[in-house]
Amino acid sequence: QVQLVESGGGLVQAGGSLRLSCAASGRTFKSYAMGWFRQAPGKERKFVATISGSGESTAYPDSVKGRFTISRDNAKNTVYLQMNSLKPEDTAVYYCAARGGSPRYSPTGYDYWGQGTQVTVSS
Repeated sequence: QVQLVESGGGLVQAGGSLRLSCAASGRTFKSYAMGWFRQAPGKERKFVATISGSGESTAYPDSVKGRFTISRDNAKNTVYLQMNSLKPEDTAVYYCAARGGSPRYSPTGYDYWGQGTQVTVSS
């Protein structure tokens, strides 16, 4: 069982930056691939970033590539999402998720989810 707690969301102006954190429980954190997803009101949950257990492999959709960076600190059981050059369309609730094995782009491939943190980007 893995418990995930996100933090770092908030209100920011367009062009600004935020760093989200996701703290995980458990002693086997490095065996889990981690992902970040987001969900805007009335829309489906979408892939934002994923990272392998070792941190060597990452992936992003084109919508955030070059602006967002996922990283992890396995000693601290924490995964991060650095978000730069934020746009109003980045506004959503951001969720972190964990799965055993390799990274996946689909939210259905993840076993554990945090409660989410709101990110609002004003124009």
